[in-house]
Amino acid sequence: MDDKNLDYLNVLKALEDISFGVGKKLLIDYLQGVENNESIQKNRLFKRDSFGSLAYDKNELDDMVENLLMNGLIEKSSINGNKYWKVLKLSPKGIAELSNPQFYKKKLSYNYHVKETLISDNEKRLFELLKDFIGKYNDEQKKAIISNKDKILCIAGAGSGKTTVLTKRIEFLVKYRSVDPKKILAITFTRKARQEMTSRIPHLVQEGVQIETFNSFCEKVLRKNNDLIYTKNVRVVTYKDKIIMIRKSLDNLKINLNQAINTYFTYSQRKGKTDDQLFNIFMNDCFFIRDYFKFKNKIIEEKDFIVSDVKNQASADLVFKVCDFIETYMKNNGLRDFADQLIDTINLFSTTKELIPEFDHILVDEYQDVNSTQIKFIDILNPKNLFCVGDPRQSIYGWRGSDIKYILNFEDKYENAEIINLKKNYRSSKYIVELFNKSIKKMGLPNLEAANDFDKDIKLMHFKNESSEFEFVIQRIISSNLKGKDIFILARTNKQLNELSELFKQRMIPHVVRSDEVKRSVSANEDDITLATIHAIKGLEAKMVFVIGCNGVNFPCKGSEHPVIEMIKVDEYDKEEEERRLFYVAMSRAKKHLYLSYTGNKPTHFITNDMLDMIEGSETIKQNKIKHNYKDISYQLKEWRLNLSRKMGIPAFMIISDLTLIDIANKLPLNKLELSKINGLGTTKVIKYGNDILNIVNGLG
Repeated sequence: MDDKNLDYLNVLKALEDISFGVGKKLLIDYLQGVENNESIQKNRLFKRDSFGSLAYDKNELDDMVENLLMNGLIEKSSINGNKYWKVLKLSPKGIAELSNPQFYKKKLSYNYHVKETLISDNEKRLFELLKDFIGKYNDEQKKAIISNKDKILCIAGAGSGKTTVLTKRIEFLVKYRSVDPKKILAITFTRKARQEMTSRIPHLVQEGVQIETFNSFCEKVLRKNNDLIYTKNVRVVTYKDKIIMIRKSLDNLKINLNQAINTYFTYSQRKGKTDDQLFNIFMNDCFFIRDYFKFKNKIIEEKDFIVSDVKNQASADLVFKVCDFIETYMKNNGLRDFADQLIDTINLFSTTKELIPEFDHILVDEYQDVNSTQIKFIDILNPKNLFCVGDPRQSIYGWRGSDIKYILNFEDKYENAEIINLKKNYRSSKYIVELFNKSIKKMGLPNLEAANDFDKDIKLMHFKNESSEFEFVIQRIISSNLKGKDIFILARTNKQLNELSELFKQRMIPHVVRSDEVKRSVSANEDDITLATIHAIKGLEAKMVFVIGCNGVNFPCKGSEHPVIEMIKVDEYDKEEEERRLFYVAMSRAKKHLYLSYTGNKPTHFITNDMLDMIEGSETIKQNKIKHNYKDISYQLKEWRLNLSRKMGIPAFMIISDLTLIDIANKLPLNKLELSKINGLGTTKVIKYGNDILNIVNGLG
């Protein structure tokens, strides 16, 4: 294993060696071995074993510290009673990690082993014989469609035609292998995916092929066998049932809806949302936590809702009491939800094995999203032939219990399994493919290859505030001449969507909002622009995609609109790595036009220097640098500074020193991220003067 995977332990060791709470800047200087730091000298920290233990630049170390914070290995605490003065220290989890390192095993680069897809001469001969049936597909797709191995995992990258391969394989099994259609089951996660698959092979569905979601399959089994499982008729819970239950539970606790909302959400979480939206989130979170515990095969107990942060304890108590009420109410009133259906079906099949339906072939879609209960369900069906399709790059549901280990460990579970990589992307321009490949380079996954040769249209845009950012989105849409259905606007949080949606309403722009909670349409026109959170848009695509809010607050997301997720502390996965994959999913929705925008000082560190180099405009800027020699740029910078000093009535050196100007003219920064590395330019000056300086450096001033 690459030793770099263990470098995070040096950060934990440094905090152990320092033994008192430190700020991030001091910690980074300590790790880099910066001896002239006043605190390092004062406390003689240069004598400690871990001093100067990491040869990374400041940005790389900042990323490492943020990753450890996000995953709870280090924590922030207040000192001297000042809640705004935060220092870093080892968490109990971090102390345990030092004695028994485990965190590195959650990295994809540790778990994923690239396996090339080999095409044999015999397979090539079969391809030729079946050219009328599979001639238009690439060799890897052909292999996936016709392989006769009994256990197959198809690693299908974004836009690589996974649904095509899955449905075409079903056709192949019936037409060329004479498999009884009634002995084939395809399982997916969403109704939309189920409908899409059904629409491609309607004749085979009529002949008996079953295409189901986990939920719909279990619902049919339980309806048919209700009396064997329940003492009364039990039905699926509806949206209306959920509302009734939440209201009854609050009545039972003698609190009103406003009190519940104010207890559960912080002020910033409530801001910009209506009471209806907050109620929806609260309701869905309560049912989410119930399902989460059920999938973990655990009973919800009060001890699971004891949180370390005292101010959140009232919120945790509220959720526990509501969940406890829901559980009792559903049992008493003959109601079941998704988790109940899956678990009850498994229990039925476990105790009454003769009821287990026999399938010769089971095909599972989105295999990277399965949880332990869904795996148990597949195991109990025990098909002789299992074909699974998924993509570890797009695993983004760890927070709700999905476990990436099942797709990564497929070969360990099924000896002699066939692993087929679909790497050809048929969706995006080669430039967009190159960009999102670079975004997850650290994860050690194979790059996708672009099939399209569309023109390059990728931009990273900085705006002084969200109003300017939103205005750019609106104006670019108006000037695009694309149909609304060809445009996606993606955001990390529902809050951003709500604010943008309000602006669209004011401008009378018809649109559909797909949030984590609900889909709502401002008009009934199928050509509406889609506004969506990234989680809600997975699996879809558009010609033009805007990803707004690409800064460090949203990617990785520092806060959550779902307080319950913080309560249960899901820690079976690397949270920051999953956030990086979420950014990858956002970019990989785009076919031709991709616009990344941000406010604040700098873009998210998920946008690496490699990515910055290839984003549209970089080559032009580099050419401009050649045309503008050092002397010209130095002169222009001094002229700009002199004019500004006269305007502001302050000495020129107070704006920017000569040494800093020389450094800028020598290094010729491309963007604000590079500008922030210039000696003598702090955050405030980059915000104030960054655009002016970059315009001069890049020949635009």
